[in-house]
Amino acid sequence: MINGHVSHWWESLGMPTPRESLRGSHAFDVAIVGAGFTGLWTAYYLKKAAPGLRIAILEQRHIGYGASGRNGGWLTNTITGGREQYVESHGRRAVDDFQLAMNQTIDEVMRVCAVEKIDADILQGGEFEVAYNPAQEARLRAFVAAEKNWKHAGVQLLESAEAARKIKIAGTLAAAWHPHAARIQPAKLVSGLAQAVESMGVEIFENTKVNEIRSHQLDFEGGTVAADFIIRATEGFTAGLKGHKRLWLPMNSSMIATEPLDAAFWDEVNWKQGEVLGDFAHVYMYAQRTADDRIAIGGRGVPYRFGSRTDLDGNTPEATVAGLRKILHGLFPQTKQAAIDHAWSGVLGVPRDWAATVGMDPRTGIGWAGGYVGTGVATTNLAGRTLRDLVLGQETALTNLPWVNHKARQWEPEPLRWMATKGLYAAYGLADRGEAKGGTKTSPIAHIADLVTGKK
Repeated sequence: MINGHVSHWWESLGMPTPRESLRGSHAFDVAIVGAGFTGLWTAYYLKKAAPGLRIAILEQRHIGYGASGRNGGWLTNTITGGREQYVESHGRRAVDDFQLAMNQTIDEVMRVCAVEKIDADILQGGEFEVAYNPAQEARLRAFVAAEKNWKHAGVQLLESAEAARKIKIAGTLAAAWHPHAARIQPAKLVSGLAQAVESMGVEIFENTKVNEIRSHQLDFEGGTVAADFIIRATEGFTAGLKGHKRLWLPMNSSMIATEPLDAAFWDEVNWKQGEVLGDFAHVYMYAQRTADDRIAIGGRGVPYRFGSRTDLDGNTPEATVAGLRKILHGLFPQTKQAAIDHAWSGVLGVPRDWAATVGMDPRTGIGWAGGYVGTGVATTNLAGRTLRDLVLGQETALTNLPWVNHKARQWEPEPLRWMATKGLYAAYGLADRGEAKGGTKTSPIAHIADLVTGKK
């Protein structure tokens, strides 16, 4: 088994050819910090709208080194942190507009891939979430009932037999499905976007670590950049910037990928439409069937490292690998003899209120997007289009969406945030283990943990 090496996605594609580093003092119209999905989508849409802009992207390692090249490949329509948090402040119609924009984002990503000839293994089969114990089933049914009240949700309840016909998962009690999701190979999308923006004249500099972002200027190891606009697109690595230690918590998530599974297995489980797969556990899992017939499945391992430290190349503890393997075997007992070919980990950005944000300070020229809490594959595209409009000074339907210029309070200082995160995920795990023994109601331990985390 390969452990680390950034991700299976990059291992299977091949690591990107190194690009030049930046040194000395330079000036650009727009400087973007981070060559992941947020930075690449922003550069793409800005160059399309204003070809004359001089745009540079500065990346500390290589394109897609962070969450964009390590994630579970879920291109889905989730509003990070949920819709309800915006109803009181913006009204129900604005939230409906937000959900419609997220639905349309799935189509937009696929449109761009077709136009730019990016082969990212995209297959739109919707999002399929399963419940396999009574407490999960109660949450799932309540979720589907609540979704019926939202205009653009599109969620359907599948009873046990119907769910099993879609994907045959051991012990299925019920499932929820909606059409606004697709499987992707994230490193292929990153690579294709990078080639697209470079062909348009955007400059990407790798191994160029930015240390501080200031008004119209950023300082990196080896020089400075002056720019009319600076976009902070650093997601889980934001804590490494001066003055941003407590802005977003870098949460760790881990994945494993099986060896390719044979046709008999896929015929038996009937997982063939490109559905992305999740569950209703508190420490939830996420999975996809890859284009080369593996199961790639992920979840929380060691959720947080003291002092907001981030990993380097994705090395994953054996206990985490064993935990994910156990989940895989519970869902699909037929995989018990299958080898695990790869394990890896990465960090994602978590704001204190678990709500993503995009915005711009016109005084300093500093824009930002992130805090996706694992839902960024699609949300980054919406962020890129929104940042385009904010940079160009255009008031549009996108710049009026509820998440624009949303700000959350900072995380607590250490050791409080380490103690809280470690304790909270231990509580969620305890709740899951208790629910697995039976009972029809959500564990009270999970309710308490939700209150403490600030989840809506």
